[in-house]
Amino acid sequence: MTQIQSTVRRKCAVQPAAEKRLFRKNLRQAKKVLGTTLGPRLVSQLRVLSGDYGFSMEAGELQILEGGWYVTHTGLLRLARRKKCCGIQVEAVDALSDSASSRFVLKATVYPSKGSTGFVGYGDADPSNVSLRIRGAEMRMAETRAVNRALRKAYGVGICSVEEIGSFAGPIEPGPSSLKIPPKNTNGKGNANGHKVRDRLCQIIRQHKLDPELVKAYAVDFCGTKALKDANRQQVEDFVQRLDRAAQTDRDSLICQLNSYARPSQEGVA
Repeated sequence: MTQIQSTVRRKCAVQPAAEKRLFRKNLRQAKKVLGTTLGPRLVSQLRVLSGDYGFSMEAGELQILEGGWYVTHTGLLRLARRKKCCGIQVEAVDALSDSASSRFVLKATVYPSKGSTGFVGYGDADPSNVSLRIRGAEMRMAETRAVNRALRKAYGVGICSVEEIGSFAGPIEPGPSSLKIPPKNTNGKGNANGHKVRDRLCQIIRQHKLDPELVKAYAVDFCGTKALKDANRQQVEDFVQRLDRAAQTDRDSLICQLNSYARPSQEGVA
């Protein structure tokens, strides 16, 4: 056996080993996030996503939402870098855009290699298909969606990206007062009632091991306000009841829903 053949054989042996390590790591992370083991279908898909694309859950490149896998903008950009992508070109589609109503459509073209004619993807965003946290940044979200679609086409990634989902939540602002309940100003009993609702909410979070920041983001989305403090008493009470029912009847689905509000990487909105 020549030295070149020996070197090639060693490299081929190392690659599958690295893929297996990544798969096992992703499997552990998924179980940690969901609080339960994955079904056979999700395991099989994860094996492909780990081996063929090198996506890592721990690095924020993969998410599991509502029982399905989603890739993130971060994961697609890192895949393009690993594949030595030659370039990405983005341009606005003026005929379909309307800045007055904050509606933007962008076209992205990905060039995987120098001789490539390019893979095209379109992305749109307006106030109706972005969350409150993205309002005012619709053009950037449209760009991110366009780039994601073009990258998925270029590298044969068949699963959807998180940012392409209309209900994408965007960054969550952390803070010690994230679970403050809005006061009620009638009959002088606002503080007592507020404490009861807050205590019940905290009890649900502790009992079912939920992430307080994700619960806060879900509450804001449920109440349809920019911040939890802007919600009225009835909205918050309705949310706590909804959260309690969901946690008791189908915790796995609730976890998947909460994960859809997970903080994306810094690269989430380019």
